[in-house]
Amino acid sequence: MGRLAKRDAVRIISFLEERLATHENPRELGDALKGHALGGYWRYRVGDYRIICDIQDQRLVVLVVEIGHRSKVYR
Repeated sequence: MGRLAKRDAVRIISFLEERLATHENPRELGDALKGHALGGYWRYRVGDYRIICDIQDQRLVVLVVEIGHRSKVYR
Protein backbone atom coordinates (compact mmCIF):
# COMPACT_ATOMS: atom_id res chain seq x y z
CA MET A 1 0.00 0.00 0.00
CA GLY A 2 2.89 2.29 -0.83
CA ARG A 3 1.03 5.01 -2.74
CA LEU A 4 -1.64 5.63 -0.12
CA ALA A 5 -1.25 8.24 2.58
CA LYS A 6 -0.34 6.56 5.86
CA ARG A 7 -3.63 7.71 7.45
CA ASP A 8 -5.65 6.12 4.63
CA ALA A 9 -3.60 2.91 4.71
CA VAL A 10 -4.14 2.55 8.47
CA ARG A 11 -7.87 3.13 8.04
CA ILE A 12 -8.12 0.49 5.30
CA ILE A 13 -6.07 -2.08 7.22
CA SER A 14 -8.18 -1.47 10.33
CA PHE A 15 -11.35 -2.05 8.31
CA LEU A 16 -9.98 -5.30 6.86
CA GLU A 17 -8.70 -6.67 10.17
CA GLU A 18 -11.29 -5.42 12.64
CA ARG A 19 -14.53 -5.46 10.66
CA LEU A 20 -14.24 -7.65 7.59
CA ALA A 21 -12.05 -10.46 8.97
CA THR A 22 -14.17 -10.85 12.09
CA HIS A 23 -17.58 -10.65 10.42
CA GLU A 24 -19.47 -13.91 10.01
CA ASN A 25 -20.74 -12.98 6.52
CA PRO A 26 -18.51 -10.44 4.73
CA ARG A 27 -21.13 -9.96 2.01
CA GLU A 28 -23.35 -8.08 4.49
CA LEU A 29 -20.78 -5.26 4.66
CA GLY A 30 -20.24 -4.83 0.91
CA ASP A 31 -21.98 -4.53 -2.42
CA ALA A 32 -21.85 -7.00 -5.30
CA LEU A 33 -20.34 -5.58 -8.47
CA LYS A 34 -21.89 -6.17 -11.87
CA GLY A 35 -20.69 -6.12 -15.42
CA HIS A 36 -18.32 -8.06 -17.61
CA ALA A 37 -15.01 -7.05 -16.01
CA LEU A 38 -15.96 -6.83 -12.32
CA GLY A 39 -18.94 -9.18 -12.04
CA GLY A 40 -18.46 -11.62 -9.20
CA TYR A 41 -16.35 -9.23 -7.14
CA TRP A 42 -17.46 -7.34 -4.03
CA ARG A 43 -16.92 -3.68 -3.15
CA TYR A 44 -16.26 -2.20 0.27
CA ARG A 45 -16.25 1.54 0.94
CA VAL A 46 -13.65 3.02 3.27
CA GLY A 47 -13.83 6.81 3.08
CA ASP A 48 -12.92 7.91 -0.44
CA TYR A 49 -11.36 4.53 -1.20
CA ARG A 50 -12.87 1.31 -2.50
CA ILE A 51 -11.63 -2.18 -1.81
CA ILE A 52 -12.44 -4.69 -4.55
CA CYS A 53 -12.49 -8.28 -3.25
CA ASP A 54 -13.06 -11.81 -4.43
CA ILE A 55 -14.83 -13.81 -1.71
CA GLN A 56 -13.88 -17.49 -1.86
CA ASP A 57 -16.36 -19.34 0.33
CA GLN A 58 -14.92 -22.80 -0.12
CA ARG A 59 -11.60 -21.65 1.38
CA LEU A 60 -12.90 -18.98 3.81
CA VAL A 61 -10.84 -16.32 2.03
CA VAL A 62 -11.51 -12.70 1.16
CA LEU A 63 -8.91 -11.86 -1.48
CA VAL A 64 -8.25 -8.14 -1.95
CA VAL A 65 -7.95 -7.59 -5.69
CA GLU A 66 -7.65 -3.79 -5.83
CA ILE A 67 -7.60 -0.77 -3.54
CA GLY A 68 -8.00 2.64 -5.10
CA HIS A 69 -9.61 6.03 -4.98
CA ARG A 70 -13.28 5.93 -5.86
CA SER A 71 -12.69 8.03 -8.99
CA LYS A 72 -10.18 5.54 -10.45
CA VAL A 73 -10.69 2.06 -9.01
CA TYR A 74 -13.33 0.88 -11.50
CA ARG A 75 -11.34 1.75 -14.63
